[in-house]
Amino acid sequence: MQAQNMINWFEIAVTDFDRARKFYETIFGIDMKTTEIQGYKMAFFPNEEGGVSGAICYGEGYIPSGAGALLYLNANPDVNVVLDKTVQSGGKIIVPKTLIGEEAGYYAFIVDTEGNRIALHSNR
Repeated sequence: MQAQNMINWFEIAVTDFDRARKFYETIFGIDMKTTEIQGYKMAFFPNEEGGVSGAICYGEGYIPSGAGALLYLNANPDVNVVLDKTVQSGGKIIVPKTLIGEEAGYYAFIVDTEGNRIALHSNR
């Protein structure tokens, strides 16, 4: 069976739920729906029907790690739009916008307010 997407869900561990939610809502210009499931707080990234999405998660067992798996989040149309908001929202840029290739687009690495290393990707 061939998978449609290699990633079908992701969770980003956070230590300060409200601060992290504000960070991601600000840098991406989105609203995240929140819930509490079995004692865990979660705020969901928006997605289209059948698309890949995930959440920031707070609770026992969720420990941010700068050395864990590297998630590439969609920063279209231009990664600079997200980078421009990253530092003022409490994050850090650790690799600036960098060309992968004309057809593959650009990437950058940031560290969020919880210490997670996150990659950003855009077509331009």
